[in-house]
Amino acid sequence: MSSTPGPLPGTAEVVIVGGGVMGTSIAFHLAEAGITDIVVVERGALGSGSSGKPIGGVRAQFSDPLNIEIGDRSLRAYRDFPRRPGANIILDTVGYLFLLTTERQAADFGISVGIQNELGVPSRMIGPADARRLCPYVSTDGLLAGAWSPADGHARPGLVVQGYAGAAAEAGVVIAPHTTVTGMDTTGERVTAVHTSRGTVRCSTVVCAAGAWSAGVGRMAGVEMPVRPVRRQLAFSVPFDPPAPRIPFTIDFSSSAYFHNSDDGLLFGLADPDEEEGFDTTWTPEWMELFRAAARRRAPALADVEISGGWAGLYEVTPDHNALIGRARSPENFLYATGFSGHGFLQAPAVGEIVRDLHLDRTPVVDVTPLAVDRFTPSADIRPEAHIV
Repeated sequence: MSSTPGPLPGTAEVVIVGGGVMGTSIAFHLAEAGITDIVVVERGALGSGSSGKPIGGVRAQFSDPLNIEIGDRSLRAYRDFPRRPGANIILDTVGYLFLLTTERQAADFGISVGIQNELGVPSRMIGPADARRLCPYVSTDGLLAGAWSPADGHARPGLVVQGYAGAAAEAGVVIAPHTTVTGMDTTGERVTAVHTSRGTVRCSTVVCAAGAWSAGVGRMAGVEMPVRPVRRQLAFSVPFDPPAPRIPFTIDFSSSAYFHNSDDGLLFGLADPDEEEGFDTTWTPEWMELFRAAARRRAPALADVEISGGWAGLYEVTPDHNALIGRARSPENFLYATGFSGHGFLQAPAVGEIVRDLHLDRTPVVDVTPLAVDRFTPSADIRPEAHIV
């Protein structure tokens, strides 16, 4: 999808800052509701930020009931994606398998599974032998339990972005990649214009869906959003011969090491606990030693697998690892959907519906009041998400 050269439209009902999976989902859902006077502004290519990772997990296995509800609603939308908006996203429902090695982990996940079951998620606790049957790479040494949901899996974020953006553009939404937001005008309690590298757009509503760059975008409108960028790296194995068996999205919860199928091999990931915040997206092959160390304990057959390459991207992290979704108190026409802390792709369909409803002053399909940005005041009740990778 190419950008129209030259200046942007001088006016729009909605300007969405960010052309990743969140911004394009919001554009699609607004357009579906009849709001098509929209400009989506993206500083790079569509999906080139956090949405650029080659495979994204989709799950409803969370500890917070709100995240469970958003994840499950999004899972259903991804299953329906070939019909609405109409694109193949290579959804593979292989399930998510969390590997648990302490009594505390097993107890906590057991509580979460109970909450998930009450909300209709078919997760369950399983023993070490069942975990190994699901994923033959798993070593049961020191493994106490697993948490498993067959409804989870993974899909291709790039295809989701293209599907949403294509349907939105067909409805009349202006998609503007390689366009940088440089400032905003505010008058009274409202944003009145967004300045970009391709001209100024006067608007009625601004939506910040800028991922790791959201703090800077918010400051342009006078809205402080505690979102910080943190690099995450992953690697791809060489093709397996014979091909790797079809396995769940498997996560060693203690180390955060994870692996799953990717074409004829596997994809490996792990969150470096010593990674400092910043916008550096350089892939460093030395990082793979962290994964290898974790694999020697939990999946020894994968510890010395040859790597064909890797990728680095940015998580958009908040203090409690939960998203920021809502409407600013001031400016009152500044909406935001950001800070997903690694869960943005899997929550994007439901969040697109929620922001659509906020713009239309309707009661959102999911109550996201607890995700408002002002929850980080000293007296606020913080509800951290425990099931993070």
